[in-house]
Amino acid sequence: MEIRNIHHPFELDILEVSSYSARSHKNTFFEMIFILEGEGIQIVNEHKLPYNPDKLFLVFPQDKHSFEVKTFTRFLFIRFNDSYLKNQSKEWIKKVEYIFHNHNHLPGCILKTVTDKPLIRALALGLICENQKRNPNHHEVITQLINTIITIAARNITLLNESGSLPSSSKDSVSLLNYIHENIYSPEKLRTETMADQFNISATYISEYFKKHTGESLQQYITQYKIKLVETRLLYTQMRLSEICDEFGFTDLSHMNKAFKKYKGLSPTEYRKTNSKE
Repeated sequence: MEIRNIHHPFELDILEVSSYSARSHKNTFFEMIFILEGEGIQIVNEHKLPYNPDKLFLVFPQDKHSFEVKTFTRFLFIRFNDSYLKNQSKEWIKKVEYIFHNHNHLPGCILKTVTDKPLIRALALGLICENQKRNPNHHEVITQLINTIITIAARNITLLNESGSLPSSSKDSVSLLNYIHENIYSPEKLRTETMADQFNISATYISEYFKKHTGESLQQYITQYKIKLVETRLLYTQMRLSEICDEFGFTDLSHMNKAFKKYKGLSPTEYRKTNSKE
């Protein structure tokens, strides 16, 4: 299996091919692929779905990925790694972290909103133009365009999940999950009594209801989701541990360290140091 790397925080690439069967490979970076024109098959982790113009695909590090091209195709590849993410603001990371923790990693266009397709096309063409002409401040313009595309992708993945694509047997449980994701920074809104009032479910029944539809206990899910986001902060920001602790409403550093080590096997400090070395 071929492993592909990039050597800059982000890279843009246009591939034009008439007949091409890409060898399955894995990346060490995130990749967004926009179809400017052409038809064929996208393959992710052995799953296949057709592609055509104005489709936007998201490929995660370590996904097995390839394309089978049937007609002349123009791909725009937007590749970015963790160092690119580390240079963005904490507020921006909050907007897009839903992508990194909730997408199902299956093939297929992530654009649910039809009106977003021409918007993404315009942004993609703008990226190509800026990258080719190299006008003053082109690097800053390219960064803003990439961030806008990622933000729109995050919005559409949220909409996909709200429509019921999450592995759940009930739209109500999907709404519950989205409520948790949206309020993860507000511990007072995640109290059992508050959530029960929000969804008109008995406070004594809401935990059982949640477990019935998701297979996890309510508090376990909230804690694990927090730990995932703490992991994002450790990998992709320079935030101090005390700042992360305050952001997610842990009682104190000891509480956060204990919870993180339970799920990751390392303290936050050890985890950041180990993964930075890697």
